[in-house]
Amino acid sequence: MREKLIKQIEKYVNILLMPLENHYFHQFEHALDVKTRAIEIAKKEWLTEDEIELLTISALFHDTGFIIQYDDNEYIWAKIARNYLRWILYPEEKIKEIERIILATRPNYKNPVDILEKIIKDADLDNLWRDDFFEKENNLKKEIETIKWIKLKKPDWHHATLDLMNNYKYFTKSAKEDRENKKQKNTSKLKQMIEELEKEEI
Repeated sequence: MREKLIKQIEKYVNILLMPLENHYFHQFEHALDVKTRAIEIAKKEWLTEDEIELLTISALFHDTGFIIQYDDNEYIWAKIARNYLRWILYPEEKIKEIERIILATRPNYKNPVDILEKIIKDADLDNLWRDDFFEKENNLKKEIETIKWIKLKKPDWHHATLDLMNNYKYFTKSAKEDRENKKQKNTSKLKQMIEELEKEEI
């Protein structure tokens, strides 16, 4: 993987996402988190350096569409990546692969076709199975409320998150081995929080 190229792309993506002050979750930090986790999984899955480079670039670009619009922006992510990579004369066949990997992060895309798509899916939702999960969950709630001018009730929000956690299946063996224990702990704690909130409403 070409470190100089990756640093160049990181700088560009950071500049793109910097104006998104009211995006408390979908910030440059999230792009870096997904990049880091994608690399970790890729190495455990014995991917080649070229494959890791494709994943790394895809992870960095995968949320850049938020600079244009909040919803239904996945194809914008791919277009931003394509335009930039063509500008720096990145190989066209690799650009097409990166577009494909980026589009695998669509929430309604349930059946990734290869290891690259599987890794980016697991990396993108890795925040669900981490120590800072509850902080990230709160940041996403705050972001949606701010941008969409709505108020989300905590029990409803937590229930939706719990449904996502219960229904999510790991796509890579490495992600399951690394995160299953934390997944169970976060799920149990979230259930407890929901029960406590519902008792308060009675």
